[in-house]
Amino acid sequence: KREKAMAGRLRAAFQARFVGGFVCGAALGTASCLAALQLSRKANPEPEGKEREQEKPAYSSILEQYGFPDSGAEVRYYSNHMLSYDQAKRVPRWVMEHLSKDKILGAANRKHCKFKPDPSIPVLFTATNRDYLGSGWSRGHMSPAGDNKFSMQAMAETFYLSNIVPQNYENNAGFWNRLEMYCRELTTRFEDIWVATGPLTLPREGTDGKKRVSYQVIGNDDVAVPTHLYKVILAKKSRTSSEPLTLGAFVVPNEPIGFDHQLPEFQVKIQDLEKMSGLVFFPRVDKVDQCQNLCEIDTCKLIGYEAFTLYISGRKVQSAKTLNRLEKVMSELKELGIEPDEYLFQLYQEKKQELASKTEESNARNAKSG
Repeated sequence: KREKAMAGRLRAAFQARFVGGFVCGAALGTASCLAALQLSRKANPEPEGKEREQEKPAYSSILEQYGFPDSGAEVRYYSNHMLSYDQAKRVPRWVMEHLSKDKILGAANRKHCKFKPDPSIPVLFTATNRDYLGSGWSRGHMSPAGDNKFSMQAMAETFYLSNIVPQNYENNAGFWNRLEMYCRELTTRFEDIWVATGPLTLPREGTDGKKRVSYQVIGNDDVAVPTHLYKVILAKKSRTSSEPLTLGAFVVPNEPIGFDHQLPEFQVKIQDLEKMSGLVFFPRVDKVDQCQNLCEIDTCKLIGYEAFTLYISGRKVQSAKTLNRLEKVMSELKELGIEPDEYLFQLYQEKKQELASKTEESNARNAKSG
């Protein structure tokens, strides 16, 4: 019993001395501890842009009881593109796609595709084809149909109106079309290409020197017409290459742009575009120190007037439904003083034979029925 009592007194004395020493040390060393903590934070800073986790306040459960406002800006997934949708403006915030040689080749044809509302977008927030009808604006793809020839489904999904913005007709069919062609051309020099595209509504300075954001809306659903469009291109030479990634960011006004303008005129610093858009592009990439400038590494040269006119004429030849329309396409080309190249001439001959055969078959059916 005496041994147990002695052991108890020793434990009590030890605990009293330990607690007293801890309290005393804590009181005397608070400043030192704070200094050490500050040095530790400086030596091990949190990664830039990383949000600190916040503890939920005690009242959070009552605030969350019926849910928070839902912007619908979550990432939406499709066969070869992803996007974040702006429910207020009825257009995408951004659209991301991947390009490679195998994806831009194939039998998928846009003539089988139709513009239509995205079934994943609530009806309350979707644009419709009626909004664009008679508006004076074209339906401009952010992820182009031509980037998805490998899959009919992937191409058809680019015609969802969630991937579309109101775009100037001449810009859509001209400069922007040539920019999209350049992206596809890059697949001959880079194995993998990621492209982020979207609309911008940028401020403009008025006569009073004050800046304002002003943009048109169209249709009953008030679809926002962007003042500008952006495209960010990230390219990788090959999947086994140790070369730095190649990056280019471009902001293009939503208006006609002639052949006298080249792509480098619209190149901007990626940080400037991020500030304009409120978006951080390719956040897992060190875009400042580990990326090469696309327009320095590659040409950033868009297809010229004559070659582009031949390309457009080829598309018109392929879509011609009558012999009269086919001959008109070739006549218009001649009026421009441009001679058809070998590819276009062969395309013309094949289409002419196809339409002539259809005309003969139609005449034969009419003769039998008569």
